[in-house]
Amino acid sequence: MRYEKSILEIVNTANAHMTAEQVFFTLRQTFPSVVLATVYNNLNRLHQQGKIHKISVEGSPDRYDNITRHDHLLCRRCGALADIHLSDITADLERQTGFPIEGYELRIQYLCPQCRAECAASSATCGGQDV
Repeated sequence: MRYEKSILEIVNTANAHMTAEQVFFTLRQTFPSVVLATVYNNLNRLHQQGKIHKISVEGSPDRYDNITRHDHLLCRRCGALADIHLSDITADLERQTGFPIEGYELRIQYLCPQCRAECAASSATCGGQDV
């Protein structure tokens, strides 16, 4: 609990979707004696309390994000995550399903500009699809 407020602030003010290790190294600048397990425990608690989002992508470490309503672009090649702000579709989902929607996570797969350039330079397909 000692570090919870600082960890929440780190996640909420980050310009990226940080891993636990990145949060740990940032927190160590203020609290040099903190251990990685403490960061994991606090991140899990904050996630369970609904104060942060945990983003799991197969083959990558979990990343953490603020709870402001937004969706994500996910590069299908390198796994880079970027925020995208789309209209909230909760009402449409509730109309279609006939029951209340508590929340949703939308991830749009794409090829980020860097990967697109690398694929185009190699004249190859990336991930089984043409660039």
